[in-house]
Amino acid sequence: MKSGAQKMKIKWFDKPQKHDYPNAARYLSLSMDVSAAETAVLEMERAAMTEFAAKDIFRASGLSLLGISDSHVEKDRADIIRHEKLSPLLLYRDRISGKLIIADGYHRLCAVYKFHEDAMIPCKIV
Repeated sequence: MKSGAQKMKIKWFDKPQKHDYPNAARYLSLSMDVSAAETAVLEMERAAMTEFAAKDIFRASGLSLLGISDSHVEKDRADIIRHEKLSPLLLYRDRISGKLIIADGYHRLCAVYKFHEDAMIPCKIV
């Protein structure tokens, strides 16, 4: 999968989709109180777009790569193959643990990494 697939152009929306923000708030509310999660998401909405390499996001998060047997990763992988746009990631820096939290987009990150670990991924980070 790595050889020719690496060259595949991954398309991205210019900004996260509206539904990504409530998803991020729900996820963040698992590790912080709801008010702090909502504040973090408001900061994400105002944050400028940036980008990081897929492998660096994984390293900073400490998460494992999900396989293509995961239905969400497979859906995102299929979207990439069909040249459909993906939504940028929403990232949160947990200053207490020193870890990066992928508030929204973990499955997209895994799908992209399967094609090219050095792929630059657009995101918002706070």
